[in-house]
Amino acid sequence: MSDYVIIADATCDLTSAMQERFDIPDILHGILYYPDGHSEPQDPDWNNISAEEFYHSMRNKNVMYKTAAPPLGEITEVFEKHLSQGKDILNISISSGLSSCYNDCQLVAKDLLEKYPERKIICVDSLRYSTSLGLLVMSTAMKRKEGATLEEAAAYAEEEKYKIHQMGIMDDLFFLVKKGRISNFKAFFGSMVGLNLLADLNDTGMAEVIAKFKGKRDAFAADVEYIRRTIVNPEEQTIFVAHSNRADAAKLYADMIQKEIAPKEIIITEVCQGCGANIGPGLCAAFYKGNPVSKGLETEKAIMAEIEKQIKGK
Repeated sequence: MSDYVIIADATCDLTSAMQERFDIPDILHGILYYPDGHSEPQDPDWNNISAEEFYHSMRNKNVMYKTAAPPLGEITEVFEKHLSQGKDILNISISSGLSSCYNDCQLVAKDLLEKYPERKIICVDSLRYSTSLGLLVMSTAMKRKEGATLEEAAAYAEEEKYKIHQMGIMDDLFFLVKKGRISNFKAFFGSMVGLNLLADLNDTGMAEVIAKFKGKRDAFAADVEYIRRTIVNPEEQTIFVAHSNRADAAKLYADMIQKEIAPKEIIITEVCQGCGANIGPGLCAAFYKGNPVSKGLETEKAIMAEIEKQIKGK
């Protein structure tokens, strides 16, 4: 097996404990800009600000956090540290549709390979973000542990990224107003009736709403049934349940998944700062692997339409 390391960025939501568990020696820290104007590196371990304070502060309509990709200097420093130790690099970045991280890593790789021509760097555009990126990084790390070469692990990541699904709820509609995604009118009346938005990741890597349910009971019932119909080999899978300031809902959801789906493992985690600044409070979603997502989520929308008819027709 070739000697290589896997390097991701902080938007993967993998804490230092999970990085150690899956043998991820380094992550690239993007920048988090606070409402008062100062900035700090994004921290998956929440040492700079608690998750509760971070998400609670967003309830103020005037409070906004902004993010930026890891600086080129940091990418260079982290990459060169491992190259100088005789290791090749597999870099898996947040979707290029959301960040310049992937393109920046490619630029740095090109420059460093001139200095270290005997080494290899492969950069993968995950077309995923947040915990879906974390699941891809974890899966690829397990493939490496099984003996995959650098090239084999990169090819695996390129194929597997399309198999990663998201399904859960988003219940804070007013944050979506702040981000300009829905109107204040829709948020007001949606909140009045307890509307929950359900979304999966499409083939371009973006979350796309495929259903709306009133009340968490029906929403979570639909979520679990959707997972049941789209997951592949659950007994072999580690499922992440990620949330943004919805710890109780995440525990409930994880218990339902364990009872109905029975995966090998469920890990409950928080959406970290890099993506949390744009996702906002109110997300509770499961990330798992199924068949590759269809073009425009046509297959997945048809499945959800059947589930909606079944649940709402009761």
